[in-house]
Amino acid sequence: MTSKLIIIVGSISGAISVILGAFGAHALKDSLTASGRLETYETAVKYQMYHSLAMILLGILMIHFQHRFLNYASYSFLIGTIIFSGSLYVLCATGITKLGAITPIGGLFLIAAWVLLAIGIYKTA
Repeated sequence: MTSKLIIIVGSISGAISVILGAFGAHALKDSLTASGRLETYETAVKYQMYHSLAMILLGILMIHFQHRFLNYASYSFLIGTIIFSGSLYVLCATGITKLGAITPIGGLFLIAAWVLLAIGIYKTA
């Protein structure tokens, strides 16, 4: 991804996390509390926001540093956020607990993104 595109994607993801956070806090709070999924939903929103900010930071870093590992990190952040937070959102909306089995895959992508970011910066210095 280009630096500009990753900043745009991170910004849009951040906006979506605010929208979903507000929606959860207001429209879904009672049903999430009743189902015992409020904490799960909050985790999805937090991780989406953290990694939206990470994507924006990565995009800014990519303006100054170029390495293929930084590009790999951008895809890993995006895929990880979609799988991790997305699976938790769907779990909360549907109650399908089997979806929890794919959440760790998203977590692995997020971990990989941070490692790729570190390696990419190291290799450019």
